[in-house]
Amino acid sequence: MSIRRLPSELVDRIAAGEVVERPASALKELVENALDAGARTIAVRLSAGGLDLVEVVDDGSGMTPPEMRLAIERHATSKLPDDAIECVTSFGFRGEALPSIASVARFTLESRPPGAEGWRLAIDHGQPAGEGPAACPPGTRVRVEGLFDKVPARRKFLRSPRAEYAACLDSVKRLAMARPDVAFSLEHDGRRTLSVQPSDGPARVAALLSHELDRHGLGIDCARDGFTLTGVASLPTFNRGMADQQFLFVNSRPVKDRLLVGALRAAYRDLLARDRHPVAALFVEVPTGEVDINVHPAKTEVRFRDPAAVRGLIVGGLRAALDQAGHRSAAREHYAREANWESEILPSRLREGPGVGLLHERTEQFEAHPNPSREREGLFGARQSAPDFAPAARAEPATAPVLAFPLGVARGQVAATYIVAEAEDGLVIVDQHAAHERLVLERMRRAAGDGAVARQPLLIPDVVELDEPDCDRLEAAAGELDRFGLEIERFGPAAMLVRATPVPLGKTDSRGLLADLAAELAELGTALALRDRLDHVAATIACHGSVRAGRILSVAEMNALLREMEVTPRSGQCNHGRPTWIKLASGDLEKLFGR
Repeated sequence: MSIRRLPSELVDRIAAGEVVERPASALKELVENALDAGARTIAVRLSAGGLDLVEVVDDGSGMTPPEMRLAIERHATSKLPDDAIECVTSFGFRGEALPSIASVARFTLESRPPGAEGWRLAIDHGQPAGEGPAACPPGTRVRVEGLFDKVPARRKFLRSPRAEYAACLDSVKRLAMARPDVAFSLEHDGRRTLSVQPSDGPARVAALLSHELDRHGLGIDCARDGFTLTGVASLPTFNRGMADQQFLFVNSRPVKDRLLVGALRAAYRDLLARDRHPVAALFVEVPTGEVDINVHPAKTEVRFRDPAAVRGLIVGGLRAALDQAGHRSAAREHYAREANWESEILPSRLREGPGVGLLHERTEQFEAHPNPSREREGLFGARQSAPDFAPAARAEPATAPVLAFPLGVARGQVAATYIVAEAEDGLVIVDQHAAHERLVLERMRRAAGDGAVARQPLLIPDVVELDEPDCDRLEAAAGELDRFGLEIERFGPAAMLVRATPVPLGKTDSRGLLADLAAELAELGTALALRDRLDHVAATIACHGSVRAGRILSVAEMNALLREMEVTPRSGQCNHGRPTWIKLASGDLEKLFGR
């Protein structure tokens, strides 16, 4: 087959396939254009999830009629004043969004610069459909109707209107977080579903994600080597079953980058179960020369010149914020709702007299029927076996005053599992096993940080054959690996010698371990597998070496546990992400009793 030039219509269709994947893709491009035009207010209207209509109205700089005609041509843009594409600070610059969208839909563009007349330009699936004067306010209005109506092969692969609307809403939320100084509104099928006014970053994030982040979120603000990280991340105990509430930005550009997602996951790796995910909105600012934004057609992925530095900034910043949170745990207000507590109504014969009469009546029943194994009608009408003695609870003197201890002082133990403590502002209930499990793990981790990870020298060193580039990476990281108890050295061009392994790992597959480490070094520039394995082993040892549920503790032991929790980082959650304590505030207790 001979080489030929493709017709312009087919070129536009191919470009549309790269830019316009679904209604959310078109909406993202239009809103980004509005932001780059200096808009302070952006209004979005959708119909049928964007399948029938996508409309974006802004109050930006607007365009003159010649500029409008030029905007619908391919590779025409106002966002690239020179040839330095690596220094672009706008959301986009390829100049393919408008012509690509216009080639697969009915496209209407209305615009008016301040102090000029408005103009209207219409295109029907790539063909001009008329133009002329238009009455419109300063700014730009773009209408996209019947997306992919004449491209049935693409239309049938779109999802339901509800699913497409969810994708559009996610795109608007990400852009609204990136620009908190701009007002956004979204209307779907005549119903206003989103409306936010200009505000600061944390307030915008809380308005778009969850208002509970005000109480259960941690502010992030750190800098390192010219890079800065700001944003909000949730406490480990305030998590979700999906990672759909994680928003990442690089130089105010929304991205979905594996490096950033992996760094966020690594920061919570020993604080959450594998199937739970934190809520976060993180903003990374780097010099334009340190990031390449041209590695993905939609600019949703980036490449960093020094990925290890960016990853270290995210992991270090999040861990520092989590450490400063100390023993904080996400409040569980729904535990105190009256609907979750049952109030039994006593039989009328038991409500007539005071407690002394009730005790006298029960005593007479026991005297008339001395057999302790008999069945009788229980207090609430259930058939149950009657004991031959009155129930008694364990009690110990608890005279410690309620001082300014965040977790209060112990007053007793319930079900040999939960510690009940009294604080100045309410009642604290602690899961003794989960709490002690975290304390043991943190002690082990401190020992590892002090270089006390024991190592097991091998009688006969293992020779592991790998590719030469993998050996080069492992040799460069040998000093870091030695801190974790893994002693290796180069053994020829394509082999490594393992002389010692960390004791907590026990018998391990040296070949598999080095192969995993080499793969991680190639991808991220840091060794995580050994660290993760040690954390997993430490967590397992901590779990088996902790105070078990069912163990009776003295008041002194309970108070010692509470005091250590107050000074131990991350003690608000166990090694699996579950809360170690909850609090019922004094107001919650009063509501439960109708006071």
